[in-house]
Amino acid sequence: MSFVVAIDQSTSATKALLFGVAGGLVDKEAREHRQHYPQPGWVEHDAEEIWQNTLVVLRGLIGRHPEAAAAIMGLSVTNQRETIVVFERGTGRPLHRAIVWQCRRTETLCRECVAAGEEAWVRAKTGLKIDPYFSGSKLRWLVENVVGLREKLAAGDALVGTLDTYLIYRLTGGAEFATDSTNASRTLLFDIGRLAWDARLCELWRIPMRALPRVRESFDRFGETDLDGLLPQAVPICGVMGDSQAALFAHGCFSPGDAKVTFGTGSSILLNIGSELRWSERGVITALAWVRDGRPVYAFEGIIVSAASTLNWLRDQLGLIESLDAVEALATSVPDNGGVYLVPAFTGLGFPHWAPSARATLTGLSPHSDRRHVVRAALESIAFQLRDAFDALREDAPEPLRLLQCDGGPTANRFLMQFTADLTGADLQVAAAPDCSALGAIFAGLLGLGMVASPAELLALRPASVTYHPVAPDELIVRLVAAWRHAVRQTTLAVG
Repeated sequence: MSFVVAIDQSTSATKALLFGVAGGLVDKEAREHRQHYPQPGWVEHDAEEIWQNTLVVLRGLIGRHPEAAAAIMGLSVTNQRETIVVFERGTGRPLHRAIVWQCRRTETLCRECVAAGEEAWVRAKTGLKIDPYFSGSKLRWLVENVVGLREKLAAGDALVGTLDTYLIYRLTGGAEFATDSTNASRTLLFDIGRLAWDARLCELWRIPMRALPRVRESFDRFGETDLDGLLPQAVPICGVMGDSQAALFAHGCFSPGDAKVTFGTGSSILLNIGSELRWSERGVITALAWVRDGRPVYAFEGIIVSAASTLNWLRDQLGLIESLDAVEALATSVPDNGGVYLVPAFTGLGFPHWAPSARATLTGLSPHSDRRHVVRAALESIAFQLRDAFDALREDAPEPLRLLQCDGGPTANRFLMQFTADLTGADLQVAAAPDCSALGAIFAGLLGLGMVASPAELLALRPASVTYHPVAPDELIVRLVAAWRHAVRQTTLAVG
């Protein structure tokens, strides 16, 4: 049997997965990394820690399967998308902690750019909003606040990349400085129509183009690696794709109108809109889904900033639960939320509200309320945000949205899946395997390496799924959504 290894570098952890080309997932290893919160609303990761964790999970995985080492044909990479790191040429040493997609430190800068009339042309080039979520303003903040960084970038001594770029650079010993088009498209530096870095965007965000990686298609080869000596031979790195786009690819959403939602730290709904670049007037961003043989595929995207991270907050900050495994049992131990609503705007609200200054609120508490209602409200908030996003997205959909492909760890929560189906009124086809982002990168790698001939052949490799149908009465859903949106208005009004 031939094998492929995938690295899945997410917001909370790094995974290594061993995939048998003829038999599916064999094994995986994961290791969490620390979340750094230097100030309220700021989020950082230590890129060096992530690199060391990558080596740890690769050693653990290959160590358990030494017989597979000689039969590994390639390495694929998927990653959290907008998180950005600046590192030293040659050594790969990070010159500052990576600034995470959740970080809101650049709210003021983004407001100033919008007020100066920059957003229309930026959106026309990138498909994105000027928002702290994306990488451009984070990079400008680094240039303007880290002593000596501007000079290092100008001299070519410092390099810029999303986490795929950083890991590939380290895995190839600095021989390969590249990213794929899906990750490049999340930086606010990339023109998704021309499929190239843009000089005017680089000037806006104060980044010299020489500091940016070469952009390849997800299906290209990104150098070779022996996984830091773990393999007896060097193998090609092939199949590199941002996590949300990789999940879209794994689900086989190859046709316009196909849609998926990934339940993760945040959530992303992607709707395939084909090869024609289109725009929405409802706050929907236009994303680059992938590029193959020079032909782009675009998607409409709705971004939810706080999804599973809300459950982590219950555990890590409030201590209301000991583990995430307890959430479903607690939530279903009460008949309803008791009028309690949590709007998880810990680092602002994303699509369709785009309110970066909003902060989380917990409303509807009474003497009857206890931790079960709070836990249920936190879980329900994921579905309520998806309903808001779904309503805006379906207005721009080329076909009625009646089916959502779903993946991510929280999909194991049956209550959440049924509640989401009820709120959206759509069937949810939930992948039995949660690692669809890694699987999408592997699928791209199989295509790029010629191990499958066409995307159609990949459909047979997709994991099994279970479908949730909406069953709740319409009048109940109308009442719940109205109460949720009242809570959202309170949240956004509280910050003016």
